[in-house]
Amino acid sequence: METFKSGSDVLFILLGAIMVLAMHAGFAFLELGTVRKKNQVNALVKILTDFSVSTIAYFFIGYGIAYGVDFMAGAGQLAEKNGYDLVKFFFLLTFAAAIPAIVSGGIAERAKFNPQLAATFLLVGFVYPFFEGMVWNGNYGFQAWLEASFGARLHDFAGSVVVHAVGGWIGLAAVLLLGARQGRYRKDGGIAAHPPSSIPFLALGAWILTVGWFGFNVMSAQTIEAVSGLVAVNSLMAMVGGTLAALFAGRNDPGFIHNGPLAGLVAVCAGSDVMHPLGALATGAVAGGLFVWMFTTTQNKWKIDDVLGVWPLHGLCGAWGGIAAGIFGLQALGGMGGVAFMSQLVGTLAGVVIALAGGFVVYGALKHAVGIRLDQEEEFRGADLAIHKISATPERETNW
Repeated sequence: METFKSGSDVLFILLGAIMVLAMHAGFAFLELGTVRKKNQVNALVKILTDFSVSTIAYFFIGYGIAYGVDFMAGAGQLAEKNGYDLVKFFFLLTFAAAIPAIVSGGIAERAKFNPQLAATFLLVGFVYPFFEGMVWNGNYGFQAWLEASFGARLHDFAGSVVVHAVGGWIGLAAVLLLGARQGRYRKDGGIAAHPPSSIPFLALGAWILTVGWFGFNVMSAQTIEAVSGLVAVNSLMAMVGGTLAALFAGRNDPGFIHNGPLAGLVAVCAGSDVMHPLGALATGAVAGGLFVWMFTTTQNKWKIDDVLGVWPLHGLCGAWGGIAAGIFGLQALGGMGGVAFMSQLVGTLAGVVIALAGGFVVYGALKHAVGIRLDQEEEFRGADLAIHKISATPERETNW
């Protein structure tokens, strides 16, 4: 029976890892559909390459920083318990690799390729696992301090703060250091619209992410015996709330509508195991409206050229999700309890500060050392031709 249990747990978490791995295709197609045609190839290449660099950084450095575990042992030892420790690493790697995938959407169309790979290595190897270990492994006494001070630890079941808020606030630092795309904001105050190159691809990316998210959230239980249908239904309700709020606030805009479910799912990650479904619906609805409002504000009023809106979507909705777990997780509002609002607030703010600082340090150092932005001519030609020497669709047929 013990072998059967460990085998079942391995299969369970492996399926979760595969579903979250598939979400990276969603990141790729969401970015591909949003950027201009001359940057579509770059979007696809970045996500796959960033994932590969993330794997190396997390395997050799990041996982050890977060959990004090390394894999420098014989294969026989690694295969114990049906290799559960290995697939747990695989599952958590797919979360870690979401950090550069999130950032990628904000810096699209004007970032250099190799410096971004270097940033990925540093973020996944050092910055992300530092905060991940604080929250999910109790490192540095942070969770113990929150519990002693406010009566509960920071509750982040599936990463509203640890993954999404951290990725979004790192992305904000990168976007600010890069600056806006050429011609986006004119000196006379005008704004040049850069409409999505492909709504169908954007929608495909959103759907892949949405479906994979049920592996992201439900499989965060990490064992069969801990799995909860409440997490699945709360994810569903938050997704629906985010979609409908974005539909209303975005006035039928397809870009907003397809990002709405993502906003809701970002926000519900933290408290999906403790909220009542109605609380999850409210959490998702607030996130959907928040994304539309703040995306419009950052782009049009503050003139921050965050191409996919990764700071509003992941940074702000992730932070809202961390705080919402301390509201709708309370028994007084139909939740399971075991959470404290102040712990959620302070823990979320700590994640924001660490992410912002890490983002500015990593991208600031790279900007100073090697530069992080394409030159003016390369940006005008597009990242596809400038970096990869090929466009997504040839302009003419060959003559032979």
